[in-house]
Amino acid sequence: METRPKYYGREFHGMISREYADELLAGVEGAYLIRESQRQPGTHTLALRFGHQTLNYRLFYDGKHFVGEKRFESVHDLVTDALITLYIETKAAEYIAKMTTNPIYEHLGYTSLLKDKMVHRLSRGRTEPRRVTFQKDERISSPLVRRSALKDTPEKQCFYEKIHNFKVHTFRGPHWCEYCANFMWGLIAQGVRCSDCGLNVHKQCSKLVPSDCQPDLRRIKKVFSCDLTTLVKAHNTTRPMVVDMCIQEIELRGMTSEGLYRVSGFSEHVEDVRLSFDRDGDKADISADAYADINIIAGALKLYLRDLPIPVITFDLYSKFIQAAKIPNADSRLEAVHEGLLQLPPAHYETLRYLMAHLKRVTMFEKDNLMNSENLGIVFGPTLMQPPEQNALTTLNHMRQQKLVVQLMIEHEDVLF
Repeated sequence: METRPKYYGREFHGMISREYADELLAGVEGAYLIRESQRQPGTHTLALRFGHQTLNYRLFYDGKHFVGEKRFESVHDLVTDALITLYIETKAAEYIAKMTTNPIYEHLGYTSLLKDKMVHRLSRGRTEPRRVTFQKDERISSPLVRRSALKDTPEKQCFYEKIHNFKVHTFRGPHWCEYCANFMWGLIAQGVRCSDCGLNVHKQCSKLVPSDCQPDLRRIKKVFSCDLTTLVKAHNTTRPMVVDMCIQEIELRGMTSEGLYRVSGFSEHVEDVRLSFDRDGDKADISADAYADINIIAGALKLYLRDLPIPVITFDLYSKFIQAAKIPNADSRLEAVHEGLLQLPPAHYETLRYLMAHLKRVTMFEKDNLMNSENLGIVFGPTLMQPPEQNALTTLNHMRQQKLVVQLMIEHEDVLF
């Protein structure tokens, strides 16, 4: 057939009507053909016989065949997967609707494995994460009084919640959902897998799984550009090791360096530090023997913070901090910043707290390094805060507020954290 596209075979029947396709397929369950649409020439329809009727689907090809999300190497595989899905959804619709109502997630599979991992980690005598308080007391009006009250309040253990990073996955061989314990059907893309911890579930079950992802270090391919919470959970630390190691190195030998954080290190050497962390993790050598110029280490720290997929001050809280910086009354402004800090994810809060304490110490050497809180605010404002829409004009318009937020956090670090 001259009009047959090269990626179709004998199943292509040219430009025929829907009624004629129905006649050709009548009485043969599972039979199918492809026809060119009479209404829209150049487009193609998959006609599939199932349940004593002919079902018609708009068929696409972009190197693979698809009618929905799943993409197949051949039309035969697409039809096979469709028949499996149609059969299960038709014959077991009531069962599918109920299969998430009594999950085994809390008793089997990933959750048990997670508990075993935590017991094993605790048994190794690792230091417990720092305890930080994220609660506010509505009766306290003054930030200074509030800080005093926070110190006198019994501190609460900080649990780092992390949502699973699910992606569509094709499983080889039979697989069962680790949330509902039911079979995952289909030829390809039968379910989703968390790329951080490896949890396998149905797509519909993924919406019900708790935010308890415990990343597996074997699945974390790099340190830079990795989600902050993912990294600290994978390494079982309070903060990213990059932040700790760089700050410790800077405080050891760079606090009096003129223009600290403002002067750029040689970009190729900063890139070397990034590669070293990605390759060696907490074994990376950033000592003076490896990098004599402390600006390289400072540059690597800024690069790490700037490249986070979710900034330290998260996208969803960005506008809250910008609006706080616009408040004319100093006490109210400080209080609004504090309210925003309390809403940060724990890993982000703890990273910011540690960084601000460090920058406060940097300002104590202002006579030598010429870096006061305002200068540091100019440097770190765009690094720690980025607008959700990633608009250069928005960033430019908010530079003053970004600088002021960081400046306030440095100057009032003892009050705000």
